[in-house]
Amino acid sequence: MNNNAKILTNSELKNQTPSYLETIFSISNGHFGVRASDPVAKSITAGTLVNGFFEISKINYGEKAYGYAENNQTIVNLPDLRAIEVFDAHHRLFDKSQLETQYLNMHKGLLVSVYQISNSAGQSLKLTLKSTIQQSPDSIIGLRYEIRSINYTGTVTIKKHLNIKNNHKGSDDPRKSRQISTLSYEKNVLDSSEVLKVSTQQSHQFVEIGVYSDGGLEKTFVLKPDQRQDFDFLGLVGPINRKMNLRKYPTFTQILADSTRFWNDFWAKSEVTISGNDELNQAMHYNLFQLMSSAGRDGRTNIAAKGMSGTGYEGHYFWDTEMYMAPFFAFTNNKIARDLIKYRYSLLDLSKKRARTLGVDQGALFAWRTIDGHEASAYYPAGTAQYHIDADIAYAIYCYLTITGDKDFVEKYGLEIVLETARFWKNFGSYSLINGKKKFCFFDVTGPDEYTALVDNNYYTNRMAKFNLEFAVKLIDEFSRKADSLGVTTLEKKELAKIAKDIYLPYDQKLAINQQDDSSFQKPVWPFSQTPSENYPLLLHYHPLTIYRYQVNKQADTLLADFLFDDLSKEQLAREYDYYEKITTHDSSLSRSIFSALAARIGLQNKAYKYFNDTVRTDLTDLQGNSCDGLHLANLGGSWLTVTEGFGGIIIKNDKLTINNHLPKEWNKLTIRLTYQARRLEIVYLPNNTEVHLLAGKPIVITVDGASKMID
Repeated sequence: MNNNAKILTNSELKNQTPSYLETIFSISNGHFGVRASDPVAKSITAGTLVNGFFEISKINYGEKAYGYAENNQTIVNLPDLRAIEVFDAHHRLFDKSQLETQYLNMHKGLLVSVYQISNSAGQSLKLTLKSTIQQSPDSIIGLRYEIRSINYTGTVTIKKHLNIKNNHKGSDDPRKSRQISTLSYEKNVLDSSEVLKVSTQQSHQFVEIGVYSDGGLEKTFVLKPDQRQDFDFLGLVGPINRKMNLRKYPTFTQILADSTRFWNDFWAKSEVTISGNDELNQAMHYNLFQLMSSAGRDGRTNIAAKGMSGTGYEGHYFWDTEMYMAPFFAFTNNKIARDLIKYRYSLLDLSKKRARTLGVDQGALFAWRTIDGHEASAYYPAGTAQYHIDADIAYAIYCYLTITGDKDFVEKYGLEIVLETARFWKNFGSYSLINGKKKFCFFDVTGPDEYTALVDNNYYTNRMAKFNLEFAVKLIDEFSRKADSLGVTTLEKKELAKIAKDIYLPYDQKLAINQQDDSSFQKPVWPFSQTPSENYPLLLHYHPLTIYRYQVNKQADTLLADFLFDDLSKEQLAREYDYYEKITTHDSSLSRSIFSALAARIGLQNKAYKYFNDTVRTDLTDLQGNSCDGLHLANLGGSWLTVTEGFGGIIIKNDKLTINNHLPKEWNKLTIRLTYQARRLEIVYLPNNTEVHLLAGKPIVITVDGASKMID
């Protein structure tokens, strides 16, 4: 393993804004996350986030209509577990702080932050904070504070308590979080611990967060210049068992050992190594580290759009999980992939009710943005109207089944989801006469491109619905007994198959490309040459109705379908790529990865490489300008898709694994580790050769660069 690629220091980043560094160096374990705040300087963006812990508030509409989302859902920013207070002998705070260096060791899961802190008398101490999160189980962060005197002699007192904080102010930016004012607190203080119970008044949830240290939460000692004292504290995220003897909690050293074992195992199964560009290699490791850190692992939580690195998008889960992140877990950690499907399965009843609200009498419609399964998108044209989320979830189940071969799990959980989403499409669409033929159509929908809303026959939506219906028929045949128990009849199966065959896919004969929707090519192209650079992203500077009147894409839409199904001739794909690239702003962080991967397949190496550079380092360069609100988790997954399915040419074709080498000329070698149908593989891409090594499991036949090979 390349351990040098697993170290990131703040000196390597251009942006040194504290709130940005809090995001970049945040650490988490799928259950909770801690932003990398300065432990002595106050920060309104510092804090601790728990996956799925949120408060609700009423959505206030000026004009409300039937079926609108009722409530906002907002992740709660809990007290900062890193914070301490440091006093001198005269009770003056060492409250002036300057970050000297900070680095994240992704080999161990260890964050080290070094500060120089001083008081009003100009006396200084060096504070080193080492942080590591327990991964198994997942309720503790170990915090080691090392304090060394620079020019101070005398008594030093450290106090560590949980400070109740006001949430940050609200914002008009829809990507940010709103303020919460409906929390209640109950504190329990003992000699060696402090536990704060935080309750939400509207969502009726609670969580306990605590701090503990053997010997108490206040430490007093004497220092002289160059002398050092070390103290360990534990941060706890509950519920916390008060009856448990806190002395039985693990030590900092034990937590670090647990974390190191966890990450060693992760890299052994999941590492991607780029040889030929150390900067990109480091960024790739960082993305995978944070992606793994952010995934819910209990079947009750998912992956928030910002993970647990920040409150952006209010901690909501989107389609991002299934389309940009779930493939990574299916190929590297099938337990997490299963848990993500279990989360969606737990929402089926709510999703059926949502479908009824939308006037569809059968099937399920999953919420566009949510935490607990209720729709939380107040703007339905770019929210609820993105019905494609149903098929996106079905596609993730298809990927899981094909990659893992886990039929038992799909029969128990996946089949019903796929069936209910297929039933939704059957009842949501309708037949219409298109060019003299009866075709099955979907009206007033929004595809992935949120700059084109409420259109008829969005190509991506229709193509995904077609897939969803075909997959349902396949699973009905494979699991006929379970399908019977779910009420499937022979007539219904025939209906699903016929509708799938009859779905209309817009195509422009003149341009010889798939058309994004029925009206897209009739609109004028957005005046890009007259749009100043500071007016991007467009959504923050133009009324939606202004944007909707033009051909302009926020992100890959039709091209995303091309990427997923890989069913076009290379010539048509090149034409579509050229057309849609010209009208795409990439205002969404989900966009560039798809453009990069498709360019690699087409043979547009320069474009593939350029888009990948932007994709893999989106947060490390703050490309979108809002990483201070949290990492772009879907983009992290997208960077893996670009490497594996773009440059690596790893595609499931006809239910089988195929590999095609599209190694960039700038790289000497690319190595990818993954697991396919219980075989752990290491794929090595060289300029003129592709090697596949079987690390664990039985021999298997796969297709490599067009040739069938036995891997043993």
